[in-house]
Amino acid sequence: MYAEAAMNDKRTLGPWVRRFLMEHLPDDRNLSRNTQQSYRDALRLLIVFAAGKLRKKADRLLVADIDADLVRAFLRHLEEDRECTISTRNQRLAACHAFAAFVGQRNPEDLGWSAQLRSVEFKRTTRVAVGYLDKHEIDALLAAPDRTTKAGHRDHVLLLFLYNSGQGNSMNGVYRLCHWGILADIPFGGTI
Repeated sequence: MYAEAAMNDKRTLGPWVRRFLMEHLPDDRNLSRNTQQSYRDALRLLIVFAAGKLRKKADRLLVADIDADLVRAFLRHLEEDRECTISTRNQRLAACHAFAAFVGQRNPEDLGWSAQLRSVEFKRTTRVAVGYLDKHEIDALLAAPDRTTKAGHRDHVLLLFLYNSGQGNSMNGVYRLCHWGILADIPFGGTI
């Protein structure tokens, strides 16, 4: 009787999720709290989706119920129904891959399942090309803050610092400052 219960425990998804979240991520991998919470949220969404799709209670799901086709359907659901970005979709998939690797490493019977789940591919995203600023664009950027105010003086000094430290030719540094609201008086739309 005890051996049968232990075998059923290996097939049930819940104990694996618990071990993954409560032991593996914080202890074995020493991942940050934010990453742990992100993986937890990804698995929660997957479990809710799988339970609905398979018409099973979440605590009755088996490891084998979460197959590659279900994960692909889950990822489509994220993109189409929840309107998640590709990077969010890929992050959720990374959590699924990590979970599958965890189960496969600890239970040889699930190596095939693990490999199948980890074969689901990430989607490529387009990266925004970060260009550089021409001399007249840098001059316009440096002239934009109102230096008669404290905030304008601060913004001008920060821009000078970025320019003189080699960050002036990178839209990334300026974008981050505008995004944080530090350079709030400067309109940012990609070009100046």
